[in-house]
Amino acid sequence: MDSTAFPGLPSPPPLGASALPAGTYDGSLVLVTGGGTGLGRAIAAEFARLGADLLIVSRRERHLAPARAELARLGTRVTSAVCDIRDPKRISEVFDGCALPDVLVNNAAANFPVPTEDMSPNAWQAVVDITLTGTFLMTREFGRRHLAAGTPGSVIDVGASYAWTGGPGFAHSAAAKAGVESLVRTLAVEWGPYGIQVNGLVPGLMPHEDMTDDIRGNLARAAADTATADSADSRGRAANDRRQPALRVGAPRELGWAATFLASPYARFITGHTLVVDGANWQRRELVSPPVTPVRDQLGRGPFTG
Repeated sequence: MDSTAFPGLPSPPPLGASALPAGTYDGSLVLVTGGGTGLGRAIAAEFARLGADLLIVSRRERHLAPARAELARLGTRVTSAVCDIRDPKRISEVFDGCALPDVLVNNAAANFPVPTEDMSPNAWQAVVDITLTGTFLMTREFGRRHLAAGTPGSVIDVGASYAWTGGPGFAHSAAAKAGVESLVRTLAVEWGPYGIQVNGLVPGLMPHEDMTDDIRGNLARAAADTATADSADSRGRAANDRRQPALRVGAPRELGWAATFLASPYARFITGHTLVVDGANWQRRELVSPPVTPVRDQLGRGPFTG
């Protein structure tokens, strides 16, 4: 049977819906790194809808100003800080300038596709420093302050499924995300006795307006392998929907809902776990493996010449 006749997974509830009671996060402060754009902003919005005050962090003020305005319209108090999460001194200053956050969402990361043989040492270092070391430094500051205060807290680290599978074309990011996954499991055990949860959250394909040109280009090339990027099947599905087992891509709010659950009072016995929100895409396998296309060809690069 033609798969285009299948229904796929149902669409999510509308934007603004929530599975948790209104006011779940009343009186709480949630710090979201990379909270000015994309999935970070979507996560922050769902905490705001449930009553949380927000502190959003980014390296660039131009990302923070519009996010503050958008999130404030949800009726919450929103503050922001420009912070390079590779800088432990600046991280300490950010924490000094606010009440101790109840929840830390480590969403900030760096990534771009490149064959490993073309990757410069600086490119490797930048991605690992932001994605892994930055996550560690933020988490360490959060944990130290809660340990000193004797208060519980919750950490959510946004990961990637290629932490387990490997990520051809993304060796720097895959290695860094594997380190983040190890931090989740390690710190959940170390800090559990002190009331601090540490969990991971892995998004699938969730298109949004802040996607980089690299990601947009990759999606366009992938869609072109199936059909033209703007074509649709008999049920109106675009080409990238048809590449998911769910037969649809995810909505950013679905990642936000997962984050609000993991940090909520209803998930207090969940720690050291990574929740994957991707419609089973990372587990996808074919009965017969498709032909191998080298990464250089996938990225439209010519032969390596040294």
